[in-house]
Amino acid sequence: MTEKNNSSEGLSRTSLHSWHKANEGKLIDFGGWDMPLQYGTGILKEHLSTRRYGGLFDVSHMGRFSISGKDTVLFLQHVLTNNVESLDSWQAQYTLIPNKNGGLLDDAYLYHPGDEYFLVVNASNREKDWNHFKKLAKNFDVSLNDETFEVGMIAFQGPLSGRILSEIKREGTMPETFRNSLSKITILGTEVLLARTGYTGEPIGFELFAPAAKMEAIWSRIEEAGKDMGVVPAGLGARDTLRLEAGMPLYGHEFGLDPDGKEIPAFAFPLTSVAVSFSRRKGDFVGRDSLRAQFEEIRKIRMGQYKNSDVLPRRFLPLALKAKGVTRQGDTVFLSGKKVGVITSGTMVPYWKFEGEGATMQIMEEQDRRAIALAYIDAEIPVDQELEIEVRGRSLDAQLVKWHGRSEAPPYFRAIPVDWETISDVKVTATPQEQVNLILKKSLENHEWRQRRCVNLIPSEMTQSSLVRLLQVTDPCGRYAEHKELLAAFEQEVFYYQGTEFIAWTEDRLVEEMKKFLGYPLVETRVISGQMANMTVFSALVDFINRTDRRSEPRRIPLVMNNHISKGGHLSSQPMGALRDYVAKDPVTEKYSVLNFPVLPENPYSIDLKETANLLDRFDPELIILGKSMILHAEPVAAIRKMIEAKKTRPVIMYDMAHVLGLIGPHFQDPLAEGADIITGSTHKTFYGSQRGVIGANYEEGVPEFEFWKAIERRAFPGAVSNHHLGTLLGLLMGAIEMNAFKDTYQPQVIANAKAFAKALVDEGLEVEGDPEVGYTETHQVVVFVGYAQGCAVAKELEESNIILNYQAIPSDESFTSSSGLRMGVAEMTRFGMREEDFREFATIFTEAVRGRNVADEVAHFRERFQTMNYCFDADFTESKNYLAGIL
Repeated sequence: MTEKNNSSEGLSRTSLHSWHKANEGKLIDFGGWDMPLQYGTGILKEHLSTRRYGGLFDVSHMGRFSISGKDTVLFLQHVLTNNVESLDSWQAQYTLIPNKNGGLLDDAYLYHPGDEYFLVVNASNREKDWNHFKKLAKNFDVSLNDETFEVGMIAFQGPLSGRILSEIKREGTMPETFRNSLSKITILGTEVLLARTGYTGEPIGFELFAPAAKMEAIWSRIEEAGKDMGVVPAGLGARDTLRLEAGMPLYGHEFGLDPDGKEIPAFAFPLTSVAVSFSRRKGDFVGRDSLRAQFEEIRKIRMGQYKNSDVLPRRFLPLALKAKGVTRQGDTVFLSGKKVGVITSGTMVPYWKFEGEGATMQIMEEQDRRAIALAYIDAEIPVDQELEIEVRGRSLDAQLVKWHGRSEAPPYFRAIPVDWETISDVKVTATPQEQVNLILKKSLENHEWRQRRCVNLIPSEMTQSSLVRLLQVTDPCGRYAEHKELLAAFEQEVFYYQGTEFIAWTEDRLVEEMKKFLGYPLVETRVISGQMANMTVFSALVDFINRTDRRSEPRRIPLVMNNHISKGGHLSSQPMGALRDYVAKDPVTEKYSVLNFPVLPENPYSIDLKETANLLDRFDPELIILGKSMILHAEPVAAIRKMIEAKKTRPVIMYDMAHVLGLIGPHFQDPLAEGADIITGSTHKTFYGSQRGVIGANYEEGVPEFEFWKAIERRAFPGAVSNHHLGTLLGLLMGAIEMNAFKDTYQPQVIANAKAFAKALVDEGLEVEGDPEVGYTETHQVVVFVGYAQGCAVAKELEESNIILNYQAIPSDESFTSSSGLRMGVAEMTRFGMREEDFREFATIFTEAVRGRNVADEVAHFRERFQTMNYCFDADFTESKNYLAGIL
């Protein structure tokens, strides 16, 4: 058990105290606790090991308060700065404990597992915070319980932490891959609350809560599982250097009182912006007015309108030394001889170096050190300002920086030294004629490589037939043909330019061909990408929602249900993508009103229909978006249509078929027959056309929803496009004719090839994602697991072997930079003639490449057999094709 106020030393002890003493822990008094500053390996090793492998921290000294009772939410809304109503079950949030003046008693983390709430506070402030809460709780029907000595808490931070915890847990599931997610697991038979939180800046890190009496066994199990992988126990020293490098505050340094004894305004520290809510739902809370005044000064700084203010005279910024030396708390900061601030935290930290570019950057064995700090600086001084620091009588050059490192590219935290530079090799010294020659030479080389020597498996790409490509650059290319329906002209389409008869003829025939293929009675072809198609539908739905009131501020879509991007959902259907400008924000949660489809635990590539039905019983989305960019199985259109039929206001079902548009029909699925109101898609992935988009709708004239379709037409033009790229429009017409002519042989071959490829890869020993009961895939896509965070590197190696695909974050990955998968599509190579037996043969070559052997020559030799485009009219119209190429 955790011991309070050990009599011999007057210090409290965590349940791991004996372990620390037995394992070279250097113990110190920290906030009244006997805690390890470091172990025998030392602070530098502990810092570096956490950043590269993992660090295990005893943080049981932190205060842990549970809050329960009828007024729990009201109480927490009053005493904390963040919006507690916005905290979903099984989530956590960073928050602050304010005083009435806009200063801080403490910063804290609020956890909401299930129906419970508990708060973690700083060890040195536990008693002060407790007394503050007890005093304020008298006005609320709540019960407070200090569980600091009954519940243990450890932190496991670093790139390998998730992998190790996944391996040692026996029951339960890992938290969702987003920061602040919670779940429950069991380790050694003990139930553990697991949180994706931490104080190190690591993109992958967890905090674990369990009975204090069980914590040493859990700690030892983690330490034993990780020690051969580089994981080390780490003390308070490394915890401090890690949080400083991550730009995180420490009470008594960046919160509380400044060196002159003045209260530090809460908003002086940048992280406060994510911890304070002024939502109307939150109402009044301790220090609200003072915090609001500080917030207004922060807005002025961001808008370049700040002038000296007593409300927020200074703010915190990261600072890096450019000269040799180390700066510490209390050192003075000068600008041109004038004192402008003070160092509140500073030290020398080690860091790992990286090599390479972008997502393929790799951590090196090489390390270095740098002197970094946090400075409390006059608020008008901008980032990048060069300054001087007085360090023990010496003046050292320094610079304010945006950050010391970044954590949004898991699995690693990336240190960003002050002297980093973007390297560019673009130097144009050639004459125009030389540039033309170079462009032609490199273009021909690239064309020869991609079209003749590579096996292209990117699922979002399709080489067009020669006729499609040639037609794209004929005369309509570069022309204008804006048009819209004019009611006064008897609802005819009126063109704004002359010379457009051929274009009108083309567009009419394209619409008819697309109706024939899609099966939808209404088709819009002017949108020039799948994303634009989605934006047009979103914009039109907003227009339709506001059709009875054109004078007020337009209401956004109240609630959208979709596939989350981490589960394969389309980027354009996310609030981070095209949906952002059209979906409302929930006034309770202050987040975009998006409800994500739950997925099956045993197959996260498929929607969990039982849980979806439960959600649809509780919520009424205005728009349901199906479709994914990582799509292995048919979407359950019919099942979801059945779920919503009884709703008073039936939501629109939209199926974004960007990747599977070319597979519509009996071999994959028929969205019209299954009940999708709207489909959108890209016309160049599994479809044969040029790079454009399309919208199909199933509404009859005379029903109220038909006005939604008319809004789609209006939002296509003039809402989304002016010139709708007439060359690619003509190319799409040819592609649509090809699709209708050859779909009955092309579609089943694509699906058969994907299944054969997936099965062959399994037979070769690779780990293929998806449901084995259906052959791992029901589309053109195959997804292979190649090892945690190895996707980027393997994809690059495969490119060097003439195999082109894309690395893919699978549902258990935190980000695309930690991709564990490879996403592949067989559609293009199917058109070049590959069949099941060819994909089985290629699977052996592919596996060799995945395992590290360069197979560029074998792939080029293999590709020689597949040079001719199939499922098209190229061979039938050779004379016309050659003539067209000649005049161009």
